[in-house]
Formats: sequence, C-alpha cells, structure tokens
Amino acid sequence: MVQSKRFTRLKGSDGETSPNLYVANCGPAVGLSFETIASLFGRFGEVRGVSAADESGARVIVSYFEPASAQSALKALHGHPCPDLGGRLLHIRYSVLEQHPQPSKVPTDDSISVSSVASELGIPGIHLVHDFITADEEQTRNVDAKQFLGELPLFVSPILEKISLFSNPESVESNIVDQLTVNEYPFGVGLSPHIDTHSAFEGSIFSLSLAGPCIMELRKYPQGTWLPLPSTSIDVKGETSECSNFIRRAIFLPPRSMLSLSGEARYAWHHYIPHHKIDIVGGRTIKRNSRRVSFTLRKVRNGPCYCEFPQYCDSRKV
Repeated sequence: MVQSKRFTRLKGSDGETSPNLYVANCGPAVGLSFETIASLFGRFGEVRGVSAADESGARVIVSYFEPASAQSALKALHGHPCPDLGGRLLHIRYSVLEQHPQPSKVPTDDSISVSSVASELGIPGIHLVHDFITADEEQTRNVDAKQFLGELPLFVSPILEKISLFSNPESVESNIVDQLTVNEYPFGVGLSPHIDTHSAFEGSIFSLSLAGPCIMELRKYPQGTWLPLPSTSIDVKGETSECSNFIRRAIFLPPRSMLSLSGEARYAWHHYIPHHKIDIVGGRTIKRNSRRVSFTLRKVRNGPCYCEFPQYCDSRKV
C-alpha cells in the first residue's frame, strides 16, 4: 500500500470537526475492502474517498465532502459494535491533511547490536529461517489491487505448504493462515513501530522478505498503548513522549528469509524497520536494494482476543 497524503489528529477544541476520519480496526487486512467501507460510511453522507492510513492494512482514512457527514458517522460508529461488519468495533478520530508533511521521526541509535539468528534475541516466540524459498521462487509477479479478494493466490501455495511444517512450540493450528498482505518498500523506506492488532488476527504471523534485505528492530514498552495518546499524531504507532523507556533488539532479514512471530513476540513486542538506505550488520555496511517486497501471512480472528498480554491488547480496552 502507498499513501500519498499524510493525515494527523485534529488539534483544537473538542467542538472542532473535520470531513476526514481516521478509522482503526478497519481495512483490507481485516477483510474489509475500500468499497465495503465506502458503502458503510456512505450512509452518513457522500464519501469523497477511502485510503490507507498506514502500511498495516487495518487503519483507513475516510474522507467526506461535508464535515457534518463525518460528525454523524463518528457519533454512530465510534466504539459501538457494527452489525454490518459482524459486530466489529471501530475506533474513529477526526483527522486533517497536513499542509507541510514531515516524515515520522522515530528515535534511533545505530549502535544497537544486530543479530543474524533469532536465538540471540532472547525473545520468546520469534524464529527466523534463512533461504526459506529458492531464488527461482523469489521471482514474483505484480499484484493487481483491483483483483477480487477471495482465496489466496495459487503462486503462494509452495509457501503455505512450508509454513504448515514450520516448527511452532504452541500448536500446529498456529501455522494456519488465510490472509496475505503484500507490501513494496522503495529504497530507504521502512515501517513504523506497531503490533499487529490483536482483535484482527490470531495465531502466528509470518513475514517473507523478498528482493532486498533490511534490519528489523523489536521493541517492548513498559506500558502497551494500542491507540496513540491524545497528544500525538494519529498515524504514528507506538511512539509517544511517555514511552521513551523500552527494550530494544534488532535482527537482520536477508532476502528469501521467513520470520515468524508467535506468543510474546507477536502480542507484546512492536516490530519496526528503520528508514535507512544502508544498514550496519556485524561491522559490514549493507546497502538496501532499490526495492524490498514483503509477504505477510496471518489468520483473521473471528472473536475477541484472550491473550496473556492484556496491556497490549485492544480487545481488553474499554
């Protein structure tokens, strides 16, 4: 997904409104197409458009022509189970288009040690398999965003077969996936810190790196925050002025490697790819490719999450 415009939380008095809404727990990653979202929100007024709010696929921007329409939709849908979406709970805020967009700033310290194997991280539930696929299997075709969202495409069948045999101490069922997100990262572009929404996905998360390498950083915050605090930009996940104290680990993801996150690694640690053009790994300087593609495979959750990490879980938020 590529977002050409950047939206932030509306600042000012509580009485101010905007024709744009930031909607969390909503998007292709949770099985809702932009067309479905536009149809639902269109009941409150003419929708100008629906776009991705970030790379997660589970947060969108809904833009109306009139602020009154956005106000009606927020009042009717925010924090209430939506029958038309199978009872899904939407979290909605007003947002405005930045006039002078600035890239998300995430504090970094390049002195952090970068591991090449997952066992060095000391994080329960994280595994990395090098050369999970062959160089021939790595050659992928373009993805048509207008394709019907149905069964997973046939070209990922070999990947699914290998995932089914993936060593997982939790259970074999944790390796079952039914949702695929494909992201393309241009040269130097990374990923903001986030935890994949608990209420949207269950079981393990698998991420296959293609075309180019990168470093992934994992962060565990003392206080888990699913939605940004009121004083922060609405589209910056995991980074607030009150969360400067956290545990950091980093791992190098070469092309064709498969990373799996389960248990604590999946539910309690933010994952983040720094916005770098070069990475330092073991004293070596590694230049990122002109593009990197990731295949993220997950299983859509059909009920609330009852994980062992309530401070990071949106299902436990009131």
